[in-house]
Order: sequence, then C-alpha cells, then structure tokens
Amino acid sequence: MNFFAQLRPQNTDQRLFMAFVAVVLVAGVGVAASDSLSWLALPAAILGIAVLLIDWRWVFYMLLGTLAFSYEVQLPGGLSMDVPSEPLMLLMLLCFVVNVLLGRSNVPRQLWRHPIVVLMGLSLLWSMVSTGASVNTLKSIKYLLAKTWYIVPFVFVTLDLARSPRTIWRMVAFYAAGVSVTVVYTMIRHAPLGFTFDTINTAIKPFYHNHVLYAATAALLAPYALFAARSATSQRSRRLWHVAFFLAVAGVSVSYTRASVLALVVAVPYFWVIRWRLTRLALIGSTIATLLGANYFVTGNTYMLYAPDFEKTIFYGDNFQKHLEATYNLEDLSGMERVYRWVAAAHMIVEKPILGSGPSTFYPEYKRYTVTSFRTYVSGNPEKSTTHNYFLLQLAEQGIPGFLLFITLVFTTLLLIERLYHRSRSEEHRNLVMAAGLAFVVIVFHLLLNELIEVDKIGSFYYFSLAVLMRVQAWQDEEESQLPAAKEAA
Repeated sequence: MNFFAQLRPQNTDQRLFMAFVAVVLVAGVGVAASDSLSWLALPAAILGIAVLLIDWRWVFYMLLGTLAFSYEVQLPGGLSMDVPSEPLMLLMLLCFVVNVLLGRSNVPRQLWRHPIVVLMGLSLLWSMVSTGASVNTLKSIKYLLAKTWYIVPFVFVTLDLARSPRTIWRMVAFYAAGVSVTVVYTMIRHAPLGFTFDTINTAIKPFYHNHVLYAATAALLAPYALFAARSATSQRSRRLWHVAFFLAVAGVSVSYTRASVLALVVAVPYFWVIRWRLTRLALIGSTIATLLGANYFVTGNTYMLYAPDFEKTIFYGDNFQKHLEATYNLEDLSGMERVYRWVAAAHMIVEKPILGSGPSTFYPEYKRYTVTSFRTYVSGNPEKSTTHNYFLLQLAEQGIPGFLLFITLVFTTLLLIERLYHRSRSEEHRNLVMAAGLAFVVIVFHLLLNELIEVDKIGSFYYFSLAVLMRVQAWQDEEESQLPAAKEAA
C-alpha cells in the first residue's frame, strides 16, 4: 500500500504529467484498435492547447508578423476569409476568452470602462440592431463575427500583453518586419517593369489585392518606424527602424496612390496640431466645412452640376502625371466612379436614415440608387467594392446612429492623442503616443477615399493604435497615483 501511495501524484505538476501520460496511452490504444495514426493528433492538440493557455504571446507575435503576407480565400456562400490572419485571430479570441474565464487577464479594470471601449461596444451593439433589419442577414452576421475577432485580439490581447513600452515596440517590430519584406519583394518585382504606374498592381501580387492596400499598409507603418527609431536604445535597432521607415516611405512613393501620399503629407502638419494643442479647433473647422459642403451639394440638387462627361472620363493607366491632371479636371475615372457611388450612398441614406441597409450590404444594394448621369466605364464594379468613403458607408449601412457612434470614437481618440502627449512625463510615452496617434490619423485620412477598417492589414493597426493609446493612459494614471505617496515618503 505504501508503494502505491508513493506513486500517487503529490502536486499539480505531477498530476498534469500523469494526465498527459494517460492521454498518450489512450491515443496509443486508439491507434492499435483502429489502425489509424490520426489518434496521435490527440496528445499533440492537448499539448498545443496547454501551451496556448500558459503562454500565448508568440501566437500573437506570429499574427502580427504574418499580417502582411495574408491573402483572401473564397468560402462557400459568397463569403471569404483572410489566411492566415483571420484563423490566428480566431485562435487569439479563444485564448483570451479562456484566460478571462480562468481569471488570468492582465487588462486593468479601468480599461474595461474606458470611453473608447464603451464606444466600440455601443457600435457593435448598434450593428446587431442594424443586422436585424439587414437586406442580407448572412453578410451582416459575418460582419459582426469579423468585428469581434478583430477587436478582441488587437485591442484586448494588446492591452493584456503590453506590460511596458518595450513590449509594444516589440509587437510593432514583428509587423514592421513583415511589411518591410513585402515592400522589398514588390520593389524587386517592380524594378524590371520600370517602376511604372500601370505595373504596380502586378508587382504587389499575391500579398496585396491592389496598390491602395499596399500603400496604406506602408503609410501607417511610417509613423511607428520613425518614433520607434527615436526610442531605440541601441545604434543597431535605431538603424533597423530607420531602414523600415525608409522602405515604408519609398513603398508609398512608387505605389502611385494619391490617398497614401496625401496621408503622409497631412501627418506632418498634424504633428504640430498636436504639439500646439489645436485638435479641438481642427475638429470644429472640419465639421463646419463638411456640413457647409453637404448643404451646398444637396440644396437645389447642385451636385448634378458636377456630373462627368462619360466620354471624357478615362483612366490614364500609363501616365501618372495625366492621371493627376484628370483628377484636377474631374475627368479621372476612379475619382468620378467614387462620386457615382457617393451619390448612390446619399440616396440610400435618405431612404433608410436610421437602420441603414445593414452591415456589409452596400454591394450590390447601392445599384438600385445610382444616378445614370454619374456613370463611368467601370460602373459595372467587377471588384464588388463599396463606397470608397467609410463615413458614407457607415451612414448607408448602419444609419445615422451608427455613423454618430463611429465619428464620436474618432473625435474622442483624436482628443485623447493630444491630451496624452502633453500629459506624458517621459519621452518614451510621448514617442508611443505620436506613433500610434499619427498612424491613426493616416488610417482615418484614408477612410475619406477608401473603406479599410475591415481589411486585416489596416484594420488590425487601427485597433492596435487604440489599444496603445489606452495602455499609455493607464501607465500615466498609475504614475500620477504614485506621486502623492512618493511626496509623502520624501
């Protein structure tokens, strides 16, 4: 009896080991009984799950490092999934939920009640309401699921794992490495083609769907790389971050993407907007300008005066200079096709101002609301793209409440960036705020001409930047709470 008592596991480690041995034995019996090696997957799967529950940081780093290489795979029912990014997001969602249930979450309690988290939660709830009236419930449900596995990994897992500024820079480094490799790959393929405007979409394959996604990905990396270099503690890491910054800017420069070039140009003066505390003035000015512009075009159907000439609206695929001239003269094909869809979106908003058509339903619903006068050569829309303006997309698909929640989140974040920058007591925190803040500005600027938040390469860092800003605020709150105690001790 004493012999058997000694064999009994005495602590948790021994119990876990004996449990794993039992699983291996069961797998062995299964192999022998069924003559199938598939039973060996059982102990491997259990071991993998155990590792994930104990330390799943490297899965998140893998997700960040492979984002630039993900590509779209078509699924049954007309749906699609980005691989390997979305499966990894689902895995991170599962890991985080399990850790929260086990009481292992390291997300500070105050961050669960942060205004940004509350606004994201309200937006998700309103999306559920809008889904109830959707013209395509299946697409809207897919949108809700995708939102969940975007927000949880890139907001809450980031908040959980970001224990210090150094950890955040490490996370960005994985993303930067992947993006830099794809930029070098694209340039190697683009160089023999002469770095021409009409060959960029060929050079970026298979990692990017079009040159806009490629340029936007490179553009949002630029602020992170620049301020990471300022925070680098060694000459070697500083050099590597400078290389990443150079590659990002070079990638944007030869992508011939107007929105991305302008986004980087806008980011420079916006740095001074933050430094000079002009964010409120900038938001008030942009709001007034938008309202006046909308009133001008709507009153008396003035927008009809800007209808393009179908025969003159063309695409200068082989000449970027003529492409810019056509943009200025309102004869650019892609620009006027945007107007075609914006007019359709406006008519959708008028018909369903509260609930909208439902998340992710703009295509093909908008075709019933188009105005023939704005039609172009590409209005058939074989790519099945949407409004090319995320703000109008929110209004058309989720109505005025959905739009107001989104714009409130954007304004709240922009004001938070300025407040955190001037509140920061350390250069490290200021660099993080500027990196995340200017990347956020770059993404929001792109939303004026594209809808990129649902794209894994862009939407990931939209949410990641929000998490970085909230984490810095938590660190600042912690530092300030310690100041009175430090003064008393002194």
